Amino acid sequence: MGGMDQTGSRVHGRRCFLATLLVTLLSLGAAGAAFAGDEDEELRFPGDPPDHKLVYQFNKADEAYQKAVLFSVGAMLRKYGDNIHIVVVAIGPGLHILAKEPQRPVSEETRQRVSSLSQYGVEFHACGNTMKALGWETKDMLPFASIVEVGASDLMELQEDGYAYISW
Repeated sequence: MGGMDQTGSRVHGRRCFLATLLVTLLSLGAAGAAFAGDEDEELRFPGDPPDHKLVYQFNKADEAYQKAVLFSVGAMLRKYGDNIHIVVVAIGPGLHILAKEPQRPVSEETRQRVSSLSQYGVEFHACGNTMKALGWETKDMLPFASIVEVGASDLMELQEDGYAYISW
């Protein structure tokens, strides 16, 4: 009778172990699915560097142009979520979207969209060369704008760092 209890106990222990293992594996699978997104994509965890890097050249003051570029930026964020890093380099007449008081017309809708995109992690780089030509300083720019020495070199360096380049 004692041997039977041991065997029964071993069988019960194995069943508990297997049940626990199965529950753990299923839990890990569900958690992995939450991070993975698409079935075709690799497993991603919060804080992982994005697979996609994109830089936009923003160099015109035309409102239709500005809306088109910013719509594209938003579309890329919607498609890739946190699996993309986007930089918008504002140079020449495009720099006015990052000014506290632009000298060229920038619609309120464009200003709000730029601010909103920055809150979603889009980086906006302001060309220091253009700023000098306009007599602007850091205090003249929106707080989320990063000033780079030369916008064109920033575009080149980002591409050298693996960023895909988009120009309108």
